[in-house]
Amino acid sequence: MKLFWKQKKQKTEAVQVDDRLQHIAFIMDGNGRWAQRRGMPREFGHSHGAATFKKIGRYCESIGIKYMTVYAFSTENWKRPQKEVDTIMQIFDDYIEDCFAEMEDDNVRVHFIGNLSIFSDSLRQKMEKIERETVHKTFMLNVAVNYGGREEITHACNELIKQGKTDVTEADISSQIYTAGCPDPDLIVRTGGDLRTSNFLLWQSAYAEYYFTDVLWPDFSGKDVDEAVAAFYSRKRRYGGV
Repeated sequence: MKLFWKQKKQKTEAVQVDDRLQHIAFIMDGNGRWAQRRGMPREFGHSHGAATFKKIGRYCESIGIKYMTVYAFSTENWKRPQKEVDTIMQIFDDYIEDCFAEMEDDNVRVHFIGNLSIFSDSLRQKMEKIERETVHKTFMLNVAVNYGGREEITHACNELIKQGKTDVTEADISSQIYTAGCPDPDLIVRTGGDLRTSNFLLWQSAYAEYYFTDVLWPDFSGKDVDEAVAAFYSRKRRYGGV
């Protein structure tokens, strides 16, 4: 995987997205710090981050991107203060309700990825219902909740063991990961300034281009998407070749 660190904003021309960039993924980092810089509790930042998530999703769809994956809640995020976790779970529930309300207007096929068994029956039923009722939409949105890249690979291997597999190929694992059926991400964007992958899409990111920015997620905009996309198109993807 290649890394790109954007140290300062640069003026970019309007981007044109083609089939070289089908799938973009976001590590939506910086909500808590955004709130704290304003003297507000961390939960306040998550509410604003949720609004940004919707805007960025619509923007990516509008410029021709076909697949988008967002890191909403990791398997490690349960370690956060209980009040913050409760707020994130409520925002997540509210997002699902908004999906139902906005289905007719949005062209979004929603798919939840991660170990969903930890959630209540009622919440899982809501997730399953929104997946069923948006299956005909063409813009695929993967929402990673209680997600961890290592857990995903372990899950895939266990599913193959259940099938009686004794010799596993890369194709076998790819068929059992949570994003099976989606192309691997071409570009992974991390906001908030940190330079790490945080257990996100470990299998799928083998040849993804990485773009890091110090912009905190609630401040992230369509212009920032344009800059990330422009950086992506400035690179030559060799896939191990020359």
